[in-house]
Amino acid sequence: MAGDRFNNLVALFFDRAAEKGDKPFLWTKQGETYQPRSWAQVAADVARLAAALKTRGVEPGDRIALVSENRPEWLIADLAIMAAGAITVPTYTTNTRRDHLHILENSGAKGAILSTRRLATAFLPAAHQSDPLGFVIAMEDPKIAQSINAEIHLWDDAIGAEKAEVTALHESAKGVVRDQTACIIYTSGTGGAPKGVLIHHGAILHNCESAKLVLDEISRGQDAFLSFLPLSHAYEHTAGQFLPIFLGAEIYYAESIEKLAANMQEAKPTVMVVVPRLFELLRNRLIKAMEKESATKQKLFARALELGRKRYEASESLTFKETIEDAILERTVRRKVRKRFGGRLKALVSGGAPLSPEVGLFFTAIGLPLLQGYGQTESGPVVSVNRPSAPKMHTVGPPLADVEVKIAKDGEILLKGELVMQGYWRDEDATAEALKEGWLHTGDVGHLDQDGHLIITDRKKDLIVNDKGDNVSPQRIEGMLTLEPEIAQVMVFGDRKPYLVGLVVPDAEWLLEWCKAHKKPVRLAEIVDDEDLKRALGDAVSRVNGLLNNLERVRRFAIANEPFTIENEQMTPTMKIRRHVISKVYESQLEAMY
Repeated sequence: MAGDRFNNLVALFFDRAAEKGDKPFLWTKQGETYQPRSWAQVAADVARLAAALKTRGVEPGDRIALVSENRPEWLIADLAIMAAGAITVPTYTTNTRRDHLHILENSGAKGAILSTRRLATAFLPAAHQSDPLGFVIAMEDPKIAQSINAEIHLWDDAIGAEKAEVTALHESAKGVVRDQTACIIYTSGTGGAPKGVLIHHGAILHNCESAKLVLDEISRGQDAFLSFLPLSHAYEHTAGQFLPIFLGAEIYYAESIEKLAANMQEAKPTVMVVVPRLFELLRNRLIKAMEKESATKQKLFARALELGRKRYEASESLTFKETIEDAILERTVRRKVRKRFGGRLKALVSGGAPLSPEVGLFFTAIGLPLLQGYGQTESGPVVSVNRPSAPKMHTVGPPLADVEVKIAKDGEILLKGELVMQGYWRDEDATAEALKEGWLHTGDVGHLDQDGHLIITDRKKDLIVNDKGDNVSPQRIEGMLTLEPEIAQVMVFGDRKPYLVGLVVPDAEWLLEWCKAHKKPVRLAEIVDDEDLKRALGDAVSRVNGLLNNLERVRRFAIANEPFTIENEQMTPTMKIRRHVISKVYESQLEAMY
């Protein structure tokens, strides 16, 4: 494979730090502006924290939990843990006390690195119950009233007490081999209890090496990433942290999802790693913003979309007149839209869940290159991605270099290559079920088209099998429904049933306007049974049903009492719906529709 080849992630980082020295690396918002930390500064902090971990008895193979939101210290802690020979165990910031205790007990974590007081509220009570946990290094004083069994040390004190030589640590890191475990990432649990996925250095490095080949088609000069998806998820951990390191790129940390739009304009990223739900939100915001503009601007925007779609579809080339018109719209319309995203974006890389082709085509038509990919925690996580030179919106692109893909007789996608996990931590049965004769059984259903692009049909376990034995893909139907302006979220239900039903969450802005117009209470829980609201949402469902075949149509629906969120545990931290949780919460409403 072309490009540099490293033995491990720590050696990769120290090599890049030696090359870059005092150049800026990690950017965080301080006051009104972003401020940088250099590669050399970060390398020194990694070395000191690694020494602090060893001082506290950390040995090769020990597990260390990492409980933090995205920030420079997350990266420093992750690398320091591995530099000390230990294994990083990331946890989600949305974890409950029960979640933390499960991960601490299951992983047998010897220590933990903790960020804020807010996260300490759920984590420290779990830490108190975990027998193996011996210490916690806190980035800020948790100021807890109760004592816990583990020793608590402050970050500044811990690294300030250590003197470490970066060069010596760099040399010692070179001895770590690619098949050594780097981290245990717990799945977000869309279908049950999280399992710890053993990911080795080679899996992540393989992803980075292959992704560079893809980005080389469009990426020239210094790159900048904006990190906002959870670093505790394999997608951001690899593509949002280690890929920038591999490329020698800068990383900006977003303040929050609410401030993401402003952060994009400040950071001016060249690459963003995103999930489909964000694209859907951004698309809806752009459309609503355009509706407030003059009729002339709306027509220009619509024409820019029309010509952009025609250029992508390539069914017929633009006429000479259209080519001139398209060039004018590029300067007057698309360039202004791109400024909302910082103005420098070379690629928006989508993964984590299926992306509606309509949404992908929308962004491509306005001049924002969107590359949909596919993967899972068990594969490093990226398996395939569309290439900038020949994207196909209805596919997740061809497999990465050195990845074998095979389709089983029942349509399940099987994978082989260095990117495949080592197994599930302390779960031999689950490992044996997922890994058979070197092939990872993904649980996803799909096929390869004539150009070698992978097309995902659905999750094998999410496929709805009706009472006549017909298979139906709920994700495709849900994706079409959420494109309607009235609908924000939906879950389709109907396994072993005669027809499909849906659970609908109205779009918040649309609902507010509708309630004002109809003089209804704004609180969703008070109007879930309102017949007028059901008729309005029913119109949206009917529009989509008109595009579906008889098996796929949603015959009846109910309105959810509240949005599906991470906080109510009805969505994963990467914004995928937890079907088993939602089905249980709304069991009576769903069954009443049959």
